Amino acid sequence: MGSGKAVAAAAATALAAALLAGCSDGKPLGAHTPTTPARTSGAPAAPSSAAPATTATPSATPAPAKGSAEVTATLATGLASPWGVVQLADGTLLVASRDTGKITRVDPAKKTSTAVGTVPGVAHTQGGENGLLGLAVSADFGTDHLLYAYFSTESDNRIARMVFDPTRSPGDQLGAPDTILRDIPTGSIHNGGRIAFGPDGMLYAGTGETGQRGLAQDMSSLGGKILRMTPDGQVPKDNPVSGSLVYSPGHRNVQGLAWDAQGRLWASEFGQDTWDELNLIEPGKNYGWPVVEGIAHRAGYVDPVAQWHTDEASPSGIAYAAGSIWMAALKGERLWRIPLNGPRATAAPQAFLTGTYGRLRTVVAVDDHTILVTTSNTDGRGKPHPSDDRILQLTVS
Repeated sequence: MGSGKAVAAAAATALAAALLAGCSDGKPLGAHTPTTPARTSGAPAAPSSAAPATTATPSATPAPAKGSAEVTATLATGLASPWGVVQLADGTLLVASRDTGKITRVDPAKKTSTAVGTVPGVAHTQGGENGLLGLAVSADFGTDHLLYAYFSTESDNRIARMVFDPTRSPGDQLGAPDTILRDIPTGSIHNGGRIAFGPDGMLYAGTGETGQRGLAQDMSSLGGKILRMTPDGQVPKDNPVSGSLVYSPGHRNVQGLAWDAQGRLWASEFGQDTWDELNLIEPGKNYGWPVVEGIAHRAGYVDPVAQWHTDEASPSGIAYAAGSIWMAALKGERLWRIPLNGPRATAAPQAFLTGTYGRLRTVVAVDDHTILVTTSNTDGRGKPHPSDDRILQLTVS
C-alpha cells in the first residue's frame, strides 16, 4: 500500500460526516483540557497480537462471577523488553523485543531461545514506548510463512510482513519486509501496537494518538483508532465508511485486541489520569477520547464495559478464554479476569497475580483453559527479577 495518509484522507470528509451524524447532541467533536498532567501509558504495549495456531473453542455459556488462574510453568526467562508474541503450530513462540527490534523463537519443550532476526528500520527512544511492538501470523502461515509486525521507525509507525524461514541460519530467518501500511503517527508515547487477524480474515490494528489528543477524532489521521484492513493492507469493501481503514475512532492508546466466542471484538485502552477501559468495539462507533474518559453516559460516544483506576491497570494485552477476557496490567502489576455474559460483564472484574510477577504485558490464549502471559519488567519502568523477563503458562477457569 502506498501512503496510509492518502487512504485516510480520501474518506475523511465522509467519515467525519457519518460520525457526527451519530452524535445525538449535535455538538462538534471537541477536546477537554485536563486539570492534571497527562499520564503516559505506563509502558509500551502488549499482545494477544495474533490468534495462536491452536484454535480455542470457548463456550458461549455466561462466565461465573468467580474464576481461577494458576501459574503452571515458566516457559522462558531472560527475555529483553518482550512485546508481541505469537504461537506457531508446533508450540514454539515468536517473541518481539520492543527495544532491540529483534525476534526470538522460544521452544517451551526444550527450554531454548533462538535468534530469528532483526526487523530493519525499527526505532526506539530511550525510556519511550516505541519500537518493535505487535506480531501476527498469516491465516495460511503453514504454506506462506508470513509473519506480520507493527513497528516504529524514525518517521512513522507501520505494518510490514516478512517470510519466516526456520531452515536458514539463526539470526537470518526473516525475509525482507514488505510494508503494507505506513504513516501511522509515531512518538515516544502512545504508539498502540497490537495487531491481530479477526475471525473474518481481516487484519486489525490498535493505534495510539502519540500524545497529540486531537488525532483520535481527526478522521484523516490513522492515530488513535482501531484500523481494519485486508492481509495486503487494503481497505475492505465492508468497512464502516467506504475508502477508509478506520474501524472505530476516539481511542487514546489501544494495546489489546481479542474476539470472544460470538466473534465480538474487545479492546483494552489506556486512560489518562482517571479511568482505564475495556471496550466492546462496534464498527463506526466513536469511543470518545479526548472528549470523554471512562463511563460518561454522553450521547454520541460508547461507554466502556469495564473501567479501572489507572494505578490498578494500565492495560496492555488481552485474550479470551473460559468465558472471560483476561487483561494484563502494567502499572497495576496484575492479571484481570472480566467474566462475560454476552456483551456485558457478569460481575466485577477479578484480579490475580497482584504484585507477584511485576508488570504484565501480553496475553495469548492457547486453548479455552490455557493462556500465556509475559512480564514487562525490563521495559525501563519495572524492577526486573534476575530471571526477567518471563513467559508464564497459566491454567484458567
